[in-house]
Amino acid sequence: MATNAGDKLPESFSAPVQRFTIIRFRIALRRRPRDLLLKEHLEELLSQSLLHLVRDGYLGSECDIVPQLERTRTPEHGEFASNIAMVLAKRAGKPPRELAQAIIDKLPNSRQLNYAEIAGPGFINFHMDHVALTTVVKDILYHGDRYGHQPQNPDNEVTVEFVSANPTGPLHVGHGRGAAYGASLANILQAAGYKVQREYYVNDHGRQMDILAVSVWLRYLELCGEKLRFPDNGYRGDYIYNIAREVRNEIGDKWRFRGQDVLDGLPPDEAHGGDREVHIDAFIDRAREFLGQAGYEVFFETSVNSILVDIQQDLAAFGVKFDYWFSEKELEDSGALDHAIKRLEDNGHLYTKDGASWFRASELGDEKDRVVIRENGRTTYFASDIAYFLNKMERGFKKAIYIFGADHHGYIARLRAAAKGLGEDPECLEILLVQFAVLYRQGEKVAMSTRSGQFITLRELREEVGSDAARFFYVMRSHDQHLDFDLDLAKSQSNENPVYYIQYAHARICSVFRNLEEMNETHNEAIGEAALDLLTEPNEIKLLRELSRYPEAIETAARLRAPHQLAHYLQSLATEFHAYYNSHQFLVDDENIRNVRLNLILAAKIVLANGLELLGISAPESM
Repeated sequence: MATNAGDKLPESFSAPVQRFTIIRFRIALRRRPRDLLLKEHLEELLSQSLLHLVRDGYLGSECDIVPQLERTRTPEHGEFASNIAMVLAKRAGKPPRELAQAIIDKLPNSRQLNYAEIAGPGFINFHMDHVALTTVVKDILYHGDRYGHQPQNPDNEVTVEFVSANPTGPLHVGHGRGAAYGASLANILQAAGYKVQREYYVNDHGRQMDILAVSVWLRYLELCGEKLRFPDNGYRGDYIYNIAREVRNEIGDKWRFRGQDVLDGLPPDEAHGGDREVHIDAFIDRAREFLGQAGYEVFFETSVNSILVDIQQDLAAFGVKFDYWFSEKELEDSGALDHAIKRLEDNGHLYTKDGASWFRASELGDEKDRVVIRENGRTTYFASDIAYFLNKMERGFKKAIYIFGADHHGYIARLRAAAKGLGEDPECLEILLVQFAVLYRQGEKVAMSTRSGQFITLRELREEVGSDAARFFYVMRSHDQHLDFDLDLAKSQSNENPVYYIQYAHARICSVFRNLEEMNETHNEAIGEAALDLLTEPNEIKLLRELSRYPEAIETAARLRAPHQLAHYLQSLATEFHAYYNSHQFLVDDENIRNVRLNLILAAKIVLANGLELLGISAPESM
């Protein structure tokens, strides 16, 4: 089989343009590593053109410009378009179309740019040369699973906290969306050059955990044969019985008490005309009294640890892993809570009222002031939130990204106020809210209630539709939009199922190479430009254009915190591949055409696998 000439390394588009400053007109240039994107190459060409116009006295207004380009909707308008002439027309005192022509006339020569033309009121459309499109194949084959990734920038160190579900029960489908979104976003940020730490905040301290421990103790008493009315505000569900059985298997009936003795003298529950909160708090005190510190700790620790291990295993099976599991209890044990509260006090943002310590949050953008230390001396959950944020900043992160459920909208203003009160930059804080996911089966909404313990767990969802489908369906819509999760569609093996459609494209490419092997043929990956020039079919051009968009898709998804952008990109790439597969033969007799087509689809295979991996989804070789 003949070999194709050509370098293995991708060629640079042009020598990097140096950053420059003009007194009357400043143009900021961005720098990239050797594998410049087509888009950024054009931005540099535009910057050089504008510099020439400045030097010629054509532009005189003082301003900062980073030329912006957008992908065009159709090939007829080229690959990219810019409105730079319309943006600068008023400053230049020229009609937009006249300025656009002047910009075009000053564009440096480039092998990658075929020509530029004026469109409409002053848009500049850029038509790339064929070599600019085909070079993407060499870039992908050279970089492999690093194609589209940027070098890690230590100045972009970020911690991403997500899921952080209280260890009071198994993860449900709502937690699943936050898990899929957070894990995918962290992967995408890392690919875009961020140094990322993935963190889970374990709320293992406070009243909710006490309610959990009491719930387990009461179920334990039931297993011992005692008859008790379960409190309205207790945690329900079979998992509570499972933990109670775990305790009983360890200690037997050691902490069994008569049910009547446990209930005697407690204030009435809500169902009997009382206050459910007062009732459960009294139950907590009763448990501490009967069990003593050692006994209470057994139920508390066993409950937390059992659920936390279940959460960790569930997330790992979902392809979600964390670099650090941060314990809320550590905040208090380490003195971090006292440290943060003292910082607020030193900065003059605390005052005392009704025996409690209040944070002047309303003066810093929040809707009202917040209690940080209750009248009984115990700190609030918000105090822990403040201490946790300060801890993140003192660990050296440039930005702390929080991924919360949609019901945490009020946290945005209060945490930004806390950052200001601590003397930290509130811009270091970014809160992303994930909307709810609603399951549908056979067109009917699946009813769920976390309070009653009747809900679909993440584990049940994975078992029904698979982790791949669950991960993709969770991120295929913007995180700030409600998600209707169609269980039947997620399980279907059809083109209407987007994750199946994408994975099938990857599997189809693998089948082509298996057929090649069965034919005892090989292909040559070291293709040169002469061979790449053979990629002239309309379906090939469309596929090349789509492949060249991948680095931009990563950058856009990272900048907008939008994994769904990458999901949509992969659907578009799969569409272009399937169209190519259905219209052309790859294993043809002509060796040059066979090689170049195989390398084109191999590049598509690499990008499909890379993109799926960022979303936490497998790339199967057969389906």
